[in-house]
Amino acid sequence: MSTIKDVAKLAGVAPSTVSRVIADSPKISRKTKERVREVMDELGYYPNVHARNLVNKATNVIGIIMPSASYAPFQNPFFPEVLRGITAQANEDKYGLYFSTGQTEEDILEEVKEMVHSRRVDGIILLYSTTNDPIIPFLLKEKCPFVVIGRPSEQYEHVVSYVNNDNVKAARTITEYVLLLRHERIGFIGGRKDAYVTLDHKEGFEQALQAAGIEINPTYIVYHDEIFDGGEQAVIELMAQKTPPTAVVVADDLMALGVLRMLTSMGYRVPEDISVVSFNNVLMSELSAPPLTTMDIYIYELGFQAASLVREQIASPLMEAQARIVGHKLVRRSSTSRRID
Repeated sequence: MSTIKDVAKLAGVAPSTVSRVIADSPKISRKTKERVREVMDELGYYPNVHARNLVNKATNVIGIIMPSASYAPFQNPFFPEVLRGITAQANEDKYGLYFSTGQTEEDILEEVKEMVHSRRVDGIILLYSTTNDPIIPFLLKEKCPFVVIGRPSEQYEHVVSYVNNDNVKAARTITEYVLLLRHERIGFIGGRKDAYVTLDHKEGFEQALQAAGIEINPTYIVYHDEIFDGGEQAVIELMAQKTPPTAVVVADDLMALGVLRMLTSMGYRVPEDISVVSFNNVLMSELSAPPLTTMDIYIYELGFQAASLVREQIASPLMEAQARIVGHKLVRRSSTSRRID
């Protein structure tokens, strides 16, 4: 097995120069870098990244914190897609990912503490944002670089970096679209109650109704987990009412698929009897029957930007907190139609 001294000898440079080439030091000329790298390839020499990281006190690993298993995150296509964006950025910068596997929120907090105290990771990305989350104050206290996908509470919005959509505006826009189709009895199926994305969706939904002069009916607002079964259970609650809604705004495409299946089993036609809109624009929304009208929130870009931002924080520990807002776009398909009385 070749050593750094072997590379230096064949390249005609000092071992310290080889080390600087491996670290991509700007003090080394491009010509020298090319020569040293050619020799490394010729000898099959690969630098000991682990040893170098020990010297640099870095791991080149980012911790990825998923919601607790009780919310079945891997059932929802949002998470594989956001991880695809994170992984793409990780591959560019050649760093690894370390995933949390907590079954409960208490387990997750303990795992995050272990990650930080044992210095297993250089930084952390939180894939969710909820009220009263103890992880954010812990990471701030430990001065560990981290980024939230979603938004922090108002208390932390100026000290925590995050990547998010304008979820209030997105929900208002999609509700306004349903209103333009002449629907007035509109249901809202939200995700978990303590998630900021749910709170923002509800705010945007209510803003649109209030602007249209429509009274908000609290019995038309229900909450369930963002999974297929959650959509089924939610639509049962709504359609069991004496005067059910003629349209529903659903927090998530996977939930919306559950809504569609349950409506079909009840004998309702979509969109003739009831219109359905949702959020995320994952692949299954286009393949559903009928294809879903949904709000594309560019999930891949959320992940890519979060990974880029946490790397910037790691490189510049004194960097001020940043907020990056990813756009959204309404994708009109066949699950909506104009209300005909």
